[in-house]
Amino acid sequence: MSTAATGRVAGIDIGGTKTRIVLARTDDGAVTEDRTLPSTGWQTRSLPDAAAWLVERLTTVPARIAVGAHACETPEQCERLADELRGRLSVPVDVVNDAELLVPAAGFEHGVGVVAGTGSIAVGRHRDTGAYLAAGGWGWVLGDEGSGSALVREAARAVLARADEGGSPDALDEALLTAFDVPGLPELAAAMSWDGGVETWGRHAPVVFDAADGGSPLAAAVVEEGGLELAALVGRLAARGARTDAVVVAGGVITGRPRLFSAFERALAGRLPGTVPVLLDAPPVRGALALALRAERGR
Repeated sequence: MSTAATGRVAGIDIGGTKTRIVLARTDDGAVTEDRTLPSTGWQTRSLPDAAAWLVERLTTVPARIAVGAHACETPEQCERLADELRGRLSVPVDVVNDAELLVPAAGFEHGVGVVAGTGSIAVGRHRDTGAYLAAGGWGWVLGDEGSGSALVREAARAVLARADEGGSPDALDEALLTAFDVPGLPELAAAMSWDGGVETWGRHAPVVFDAADGGSPLAAAVVEEGGLELAALVGRLAARGARTDAVVVAGGVITGRPRLFSAFERALAGRLPGTVPVLLDAPPVRGALALALRAERGR
């Protein structure tokens, strides 16, 4: 690593798959370095090791760093990681959960970020205290409402419930059987419950959307319910005092499928009239860079 890069800040987005590091000049925000690396080896079980992992990937030490860190789940954990980095780099460091990058990445100062990808979570800040608030993110077994994993789980539950009621199968049944390569519903239930494939449920989410687009009322209802549940996460944050100046949405499942975003948009309008969600069209690392620039310029 070279010497400190005075007059520059760094925004870092550490995701589950890849890490992006962007450096920019403090005065005009012009980007001077932009690198994407694999996140292989990233973990937060040992925060000293996590800090060492990140330091090894810096080519320069900027005047300030802001990090959005995957698997940094609580403010206390984020602050401990920031302390570890400050001790190694001797510069100001701020660390937040990576979902908190969405709002600043979209150009807003305050609001709620919603991620709906393989999993789901909504995060924000209290309007008076600035305290971190989160809803959802409890994993595919207990939650992750509206995520790819949850949509597949709820689609399977819907077809199994209808079979229990003696109803006729539709396109959703066929889509799930094909996706899991099984001949019938008993085998589908077994494959999803016992064959070690739970972690891969999310990759089958496209078949639920395709079935809905193909006319399956059951699949359409599953997607609509997913949108309702995502809006409910935002509603819970608002009820706890979160600022909802903006609601910024990201994640491959909701950004890649207009049907889910439309369901979320309708449900949010019902819960929080006047609140219009925005699909993030910038890389989340821009949010980390915005946080770093804001903090450095405000010194």
